[in-house]
Formats: sequence, C-alpha cells, structure tokens
Amino acid sequence: MSYERIDRNGQSITELAEKTGLSRATIARHTSRSRAEWLAQKAAQREAIRAYHDEEGHSWTQTAKHFGLDYSTVKQRAYRARKERAAEQAQEPTSEVA
Repeated sequence: MSYERIDRNGQSITELAEKTGLSRATIARHTSRSRAEWLAQKAAQREAIRAYHDEEGHSWTQTAKHFGLDYSTVKQRAYRARKERAAEQAQEPTSEVA
C-alpha cells in the first residue's frame, strides 16, 4: 500500500505519535521519503557542492562550512559528482559536422 508523504514540520516521530495517538512506525511510514526521492535529493546536493567549489571558486573549507558538512565529505561528494557528470557526457552522442 502506498501512502502520501506527510511533512513533519520539524517535529520528531515520537512527538507526532504522542500527539496523534498513532504508533511511531505508522508516523515513520507516512513521513518518510521514497528511495527515488532521496537519491534525487542526494544527487542534487552533490552537484551543488561541485558547482559551489569548482565553478564559484570556493575553497574546500568554505564549501564544507557552507553545506554544514565535514571537509572530507564535501571533497568525496564533489569527486563523485564530477565522476557522474563525466559519465553523462560520455553517454551523450557527439554530433559531427561532415
């Protein structure tokens, strides 16, 4: 059975369970994101990190502070975003003018 996602608005699962009288598992099921949605969000975040560092010219330390992540985490995510971008460009058909 699929459920429409409900936004928790910053409240914890326990708080909502106590408020509504539903179980924590039910609240978690109704408020969780689908895997596809989560993966899309992470891909967008990786691309944002890459653009912030590579295109805007910020240092790794500035990038980490801006995204609220560890220095090594932003480097790893930017590396993965570059790798994904290169794979996408390799798949695109090249148009040659003859």
